[in-house]
Amino acid sequence: MQVSIACTEQNLRSRSSEDRLFGGGHGNPPGGGGSGLKARAALVPRPPAPAGALRESTGRSTGMKYRNLGKSGLRVSCLGLGTWVTFGSQISDETAEDVLTIAYEHGINLFDTAEVYAAGKAERTLGNILKHKGWRRSSYVITTKIFWGGQAETERGLSRKHIIEGLRGSLERLQLEYVDIVFANRSDPNSPMEEIVRAMTYVINQGLALYWGTSRWGAAEIMEAYSMARQFNLIPPVCEQVEHHLFQREKVEMQLPELYHKIGVGSVTWSPLACGLITSKYDGRLPDTCRASIKGYQWLKDKVQSEDGKKQQAKAMDLLPIAHQLGCTVAQLAIAWCLRSEGVSSVLLGVSSEEQLMEHLGSLQVLSQLTPQMVMEIDGLLGNKSHSKK
Repeated sequence: MQVSIACTEQNLRSRSSEDRLFGGGHGNPPGGGGSGLKARAALVPRPPAPAGALRESTGRSTGMKYRNLGKSGLRVSCLGLGTWVTFGSQISDETAEDVLTIAYEHGINLFDTAEVYAAGKAERTLGNILKHKGWRRSSYVITTKIFWGGQAETERGLSRKHIIEGLRGSLERLQLEYVDIVFANRSDPNSPMEEIVRAMTYVINQGLALYWGTSRWGAAEIMEAYSMARQFNLIPPVCEQVEHHLFQREKVEMQLPELYHKIGVGSVTWSPLACGLITSKYDGRLPDTCRASIKGYQWLKDKVQSEDGKKQQAKAMDLLPIAHQLGCTVAQLAIAWCLRSEGVSSVLLGVSSEEQLMEHLGSLQVLSQLTPQMVMEIDGLLGNKSHSKK
């Protein structure tokens, strides 16, 4: 992967109309004059892309699909691997390395983590694996999330201090010079939006990150960050990381497409299996290997054992006839269903074994078979399709 902001004719042709109008979403090149870039870029025509089109290609050797991150130039695999709590806590380092290796060899190039996962152990484990494997740094995308870094007041939130110090701490644990994307992990009402956007612009300009995004932000907050970036010629977020599955639909289906079309913000989604509810792994019990049985995950245990949780598990099993028709599992069907959503660049998988990863990779074959008629049938079975409130 190569990211360039050089002022060449080819670069200018690839810039969006809003970039040409405002002088570029990723700032002007070092030493370059902003007004000169705007004037020159305004003369370069660019044919419009098809409305709502995801720029997608397929890896020749693996069959993995690749998409642009929102409307940026960054190419990411449509399936990503989230380290979640499993790296550094739930599974051994050896198993973690095996899972990561299989993912990489099958074309997954996006690996997501956070400073809070397993109190930093997930980042350390991921960093050790990457160092041991010796893969080209340009061949994969690392994302991390900043918000909860420690117990002190100054080690949490999205202040300029914590964004900079928290990201440096993540890089030290990851043993990397930079991450590809740093996410603001939830909004922070205690930090002014201008401070957040300026801090994110700073870490990008310092080479600590290449892009920044949001996680669990509201559409109005994302738009505010974008407007702030345009007003002060700063760098706007390129994507939102959001929960999305068969029972969590409205934000991805109703709010984010508008942001995707208006300002180019895409989506990286997580929990396609609703923390395991869209599988048969619970089946009225809590396996020792599942996250719901881990200390600190009482909320998930309560969710699994709640009436709503039981209803969702039953609803998921109603999809068995469609899954059988496609020759897949309900889990594969659910992941493919997430992948077909507009503006979704990558769906993050949380896996704890090689077998689980291989099953999830099978969703790529299901995606090509998921017809509009089948999607309508799924909507009918679930009865929860999002509708405009207008």
